[in-house]
Amino acid sequence: MATVSSEGGLVKSSWSDLAIFGGSRSFRQPLHVGTPNIGSPERFFDRARDILERKVLTNFGFYVREFERALGDYLGVKHCITVCNATVALEITARALELRGEVIVPSMTFVATAHALQWQEITPVFCDIDPSTHLLDPQKVEAMITPRTSGILGVHLWGRPCDIEQLSEIARKHNLKLFFDAAHAFGCSYQGRMIGRFGDAEVLSFHATKVLNSFEGGAIVTNNDQLAEKVRWMTNFGFAGRDNVVYLGVNGKMSEIQAAMGLTSLESFDTFVRHGRANYHAYRAGLSGIPGIRLREFDELERNNFQYIIIEVNPDVVGLSRDELLAVLSAENIDARRYFYPGCHRMEPYRSYYPHAGLLLPNTERIVERVLALPTGMAVSQEDIGVITSLIAKVVEWAPQVRDAMTGLNK
Repeated sequence: MATVSSEGGLVKSSWSDLAIFGGSRSFRQPLHVGTPNIGSPERFFDRARDILERKVLTNFGFYVREFERALGDYLGVKHCITVCNATVALEITARALELRGEVIVPSMTFVATAHALQWQEITPVFCDIDPSTHLLDPQKVEAMITPRTSGILGVHLWGRPCDIEQLSEIARKHNLKLFFDAAHAFGCSYQGRMIGRFGDAEVLSFHATKVLNSFEGGAIVTNNDQLAEKVRWMTNFGFAGRDNVVYLGVNGKMSEIQAAMGLTSLESFDTFVRHGRANYHAYRAGLSGIPGIRLREFDELERNNFQYIIIEVNPDVVGLSRDELLAVLSAENIDARRYFYPGCHRMEPYRSYYPHAGLLLPNTERIVERVLALPTGMAVSQEDIGVITSLIAKVVEWAPQVRDAMTGLNK
């Protein structure tokens, strides 16, 4: 029989108490992965009122310029160009770098990474990952370079940086452009230097689900003066001053209200990180020793944003698949996510273009079947995490009964 814990979540005493089998849910309201972190509402509303009084709502107003300056200072990068979202940022960066032919990317990423290339008729060539890091395997990257290859697009997944040193050496050796999708990695560092300062450019995301948000939004950051100038033209229809169009461009501008939210988030960023670090340690303690559950750990000698709590579920040890565990958690109002299932190569149009790509991606194929992102962020407390980890431990303990009962449900 389930009882109420001191934290307010339900404590299950038997597998039959699980919500998936008709028991009460552990949480009254869903706990989501990526619930927006909200800074000071008062500071945001002050800025919003000021925007209305200034009557400049877009086109590089005061708050966009201030947000770009603050981001550049924080990251220690020469140029920061904010944009309406990170997908447009990837598209503009790829075009500004004059990429063509093929660009090597991981398949284990959000599909926008690949779409930003394919949209411009640049072929994304999917490369396998290192199973121990979930990041591009540099040796496999080099093996996939052909005469058509013009660039490498690395992804700093879960806030963990790619092997930037090796990828940079490969890019230099083969005269390739190198840029990074850093959507997960704002506030993280590599060898003591902030992400945002590597490759030809890096792309940041300030989507609502990210550790720092501007509702929607993104930025292109680079130390390359010529590239930055070109990117600025391209985000504003190719204009270089009034009535002077000098380049092909689109409307990629960030609005003033987005920048106001971004500045408000940046003011609270240290608070977000402290909370995320505490949550990470709570998860690490609670999941320790559970057979078949592996937490992806952060390197705490580097700076981290602690935004992503990622576990791998080994079905041979747990006795349940990742998807079976997910179904149990979802029924309890724990809205965990299968990032990034099933891999870009198994999504359209790529699965039609490259139906046998999985043969070259064995690590990706295995990891996307095991990875689960758990709720964290400012909306999740350490007490919530205690309930979540206790529940996972019990589900693993009850795995034979749970699997038998779920088989019965599916008949």
